[in-house]
Amino acid sequence: MYKKIYLEITNKCNLNCPFCIKNNRHQKYMSINEYKYILEKIKDYTKYLYLHVSGEPLMHPNINELINIAKKYFKINITTNGYLISRIKNNHNIRQINISLHSYNPDYNIPLTKYLDNIINVINNLHEDTYFSLRFWINNKYNNEIIKYLENKFNKKILIKKGYEIIKNVFISTEKEFIWPDYNNEFYNDSGKCYALKDHIGILVNGDIIPCCLDVNSYLCLGNIFKDDLQSVIKSEKYNIMLKGFQNNKKIELLCKKCNFISN
Repeated sequence: MYKKIYLEITNKCNLNCPFCIKNNRHQKYMSINEYKYILEKIKDYTKYLYLHVSGEPLMHPNINELINIAKKYFKINITTNGYLISRIKNNHNIRQINISLHSYNPDYNIPLTKYLDNIINVINNLHEDTYFSLRFWINNKYNNEIIKYLENKFNKKILIKKGYEIIKNVFISTEKEFIWPDYNNEFYNDSGKCYALKDHIGILVNGDIIPCCLDVNSYLCLGNIFKDDLQSVIKSEKYNIMLKGFQNNKKIELLCKKCNFISN
């Protein structure tokens, strides 16, 4: 059993954030039939389904149907940039919504107050049943404005502190910006543990099975869920060499050596 499986329902995004690595794959939305097929194949491997890798999951035209289909087997989690959050404001079948507030940019022609109003409206509708993680990058230049807005809305002092609860089920999460793993990165470290393969795996919109949610271009593809049985992937040589390496504090693949997510 994995703690979670990431399932990319689309690799399209409505934004073009400079901090986000671009996937160079054919852009598509996962069909309902493809989605159902994958759920049947992974239902015995985790209880927690994360509907994202790259892309913006709320762009999917059938997002609410996908959530409702998955509730039979999984606790559903979504990470979003927040711009399209109104599309799920009445769906109570989501365990957790992570909102990347550092995605906000005035160049997208939505005032910060409007962007945050939409988020707060959804929080007010769902927070009795759904956890919310409001994600801040420590050095984001809009942090002070966002905190001031939240303090006015909730009439309380709010701290940019990881795990700080604003109201029931609504939490602040703080992180430093990390370097996306890429072969062209200057960063290099061949030592380090990772939760990939032990804690989680990812499945891209085309069915490619990847070790973690940061391999957005499928460089470390382990197989394809539409062609391969997941158990055969887990037993494969490549999978086990990588996993054993992490267990021994050693990164095997070059892409992993170019990643600083854990050490960040």
